[in-house]
Amino acid sequence: MTQAGGDFDVDGGNAGASARREHERRRANREQRIRQKHPRLSGLILALQEEPQHERAWARGADGEQFVAQSLTKRCAASVVLLHDRRIPGSRANIDHIAITAGGVWVIDSKRYTGKVAVSKPLFGTAKLMIAGRDQTRLIDGLIKQVALLEHAIAELGQDVPVHGTMCFVDADLPLLRTLTVASFPLLYPKALAKRLNHHGPLSAEQARAIAAQLAQRFPPA
Repeated sequence: MTQAGGDFDVDGGNAGASARREHERRRANREQRIRQKHPRLSGLILALQEEPQHERAWARGADGEQFVAQSLTKRCAASVVLLHDRRIPGSRANIDHIAITAGGVWVIDSKRYTGKVAVSKPLFGTAKLMIAGRDQTRLIDGLIKQVALLEHAIAELGQDVPVHGTMCFVDADLPLLRTLTVASFPLLYPKALAKRLNHHGPLSAEQARAIAAQLAQRFPPA
């Protein structure tokens, strides 16, 4: 099933599905270890023990992906095709969202961090992405790789279509009066991202759908 109004047969995926499975896998493994080590007290231990941070992170990430997907589906025009939680062939990694629009293809990386988002631009060297005072530039490195994958796929399909990348934040604090960019990628909330996805462009709705169908096959649901 497609997202954002499509009526053709493309599997739009299930946002956050792979992150949700990873959360459940980690929780099940933890519970199994505790039951094996403490067969009599396992129930009490599990009832009193807080979920570890690494497990909560996967659940929060899944919730964030779902929120972004729901927000974009609500705000995007029917001509925008959204593919969620796409598997990268030959890798354990996935792409959170791919949007095929009149203006091209967008790679969307959902992030559910808290705290202020800033970009540090030193006199020498590359800009750094700072979230809650911590250097999170590695997140941009991942997005660069994903955009490159889509550019390669588009080229192999013989399409002359631009590929854009963005990070879409759910809970973090972004500036209200300006848009931060890192490595030319805008850092946006879902509402602002939807406006960009709805921009007019050279691709017709039929062309966008054809490209979406091809990308859905190359990057199946995770």
